[in-house]
Amino acid sequence: MTGADAFTGRLDPDMCVVTATAEGERAGCLVGFFSQCSISPQRFVVWLSKENRTFRVARRADRLAVHLLTRRQHALATLFGGSTEDDGVDKFAHVPCAERPDGAVVLDDVPAWFVGRIVLRADGGDHVGFVLEPVDAGGGAGGEQDEALLRLSDALDIAPGHPAD
Repeated sequence: MTGADAFTGRLDPDMCVVTATAEGERAGCLVGFFSQCSISPQRFVVWLSKENRTFRVARRADRLAVHLLTRRQHALATLFGGSTEDDGVDKFAHVPCAERPDGAVVLDDVPAWFVGRIVLRADGGDHVGFVLEPVDAGGGAGGEQDEALLRLSDALDIAPGHPAD
């Protein structure tokens, strides 16, 4: 327990699924650390755990896809947050998705997504931040515009699919 826990314990960030493709390999995971980080140029940052297979694929990728989820998409969050390709689970075999012309894999049934070109990688400790410049975006499936997004408090029951040290 640190002094910062009084601060971080009050946060309830939106969750997203990040997918990565590199050298014919694809991976995806549930992420709670992401945010817009610049207005002009518009940029976002997603933080991937170094323990996660998606991180290992993302560090070889030139772009990532970021997908918002609604609260009723808990099963999708569980698939991407609670299982790992390292155990032989092909997450993409269980969901409708499409490979974009740039090679990014986008999930079909989500309310919003964007594909971002990686412009910077920043080591933050046990996570690496991938700063993304959006190059494509879409959505509208998987929820109404005003439907609540999946938040950390909605996903606390999902045990991480990667090993915890």
